[in-house]
Amino acid sequence: SLDAAMIGSRAIETGDADVVLVGGVESMTRAPWVLPKPAKGFPASDISAVSTTLGWRLVNPRMPREWTVSLGEANETLQEKFGISRERQDEFALRSHRLAAAAWEEGFYDDLVAPMSGEGLVRDEGVRSDSTLEKLASLQPAFRAGGTITAGNASPLSDGASAVLLGSEEAAGRIGVEPVARIIGRGAFALDPQEFGYAPVEAANRALKRAGVRWDQVGAVELNEAFAVQSLVCVDAWVPLGLRDPELVNTRGGAIAIGHPLGASGGRILGNLAKVLRERRERYGVAAICIGVGQGLAVVLENVEVAG
Repeated sequence: SLDAAMIGSRAIETGDADVVLVGGVESMTRAPWVLPKPAKGFPASDISAVSTTLGWRLVNPRMPREWTVSLGEANETLQEKFGISRERQDEFALRSHRLAAAAWEEGFYDDLVAPMSGEGLVRDEGVRSDSTLEKLASLQPAFRAGGTITAGNASPLSDGASAVLLGSEEAAGRIGVEPVARIIGRGAFALDPQEFGYAPVEAANRALKRAGVRWDQVGAVELNEAFAVQSLVCVDAWVPLGLRDPELVNTRGGAIAIGHPLGASGGRILGNLAKVLRERRERYGVAAICIGVGQGLAVVLENVEVAG
């Protein structure tokens, strides 16, 4: 859905459209099990059904093995490369839960969330306001023996949908609402599939360069928290480039607490970013997300209230 917003904004910039509604949806609890195509005609052996929950399961056996490891194993490799400890990951996860819980209590999400009729849900179910470092430290590694990634410092499997309404400046009258932010920069970048967690670093750098904005001018960052380790390596890379304070990232919680329904998360972080910019009276912000086969995307927003 972040890519959809990028595509929609390009259509508006070129004059091909005045108003574009973009979004994304994911029902990870209902993802189908499928049978892969056989490698050759009339296979003699049985074929096992494959879960499509995370998508990256139907792989060509001729691909290099390191390209087709699980998303969790890919991030364990990232942890080894950058030396991100289990303790840092758990601390980051706890911060996500605490900030998300506080944001809900303060009403931050009230006008960002549309309830589903008949379900009785009013908040994201994954937020653990009572989580502690001791509880997180007690969880076992999920992807390798002796590993650092657990169910507590990775995003949960979630269902969700998001939508973002985009329009040209002239479309405000037709839409009937005033614009809150302007997309001024976009960036995409790709690495080898197993390094996908690091791809948002350069995607954000490119988006900022195209917007003519420096990292030290950025007042808010919404980085999708697929894994704590992936988020930490991205933030660690941006600080030397000028990001003023790591605490500017996900000030209202992130996907570790809120959830990461894959197709919906890009729209969610974009909406969050627009509201955080208004809340903090900051002019520029970055929304960035990784994609589980090597890519990263980023958008730079400008707060129209501050820009004038």
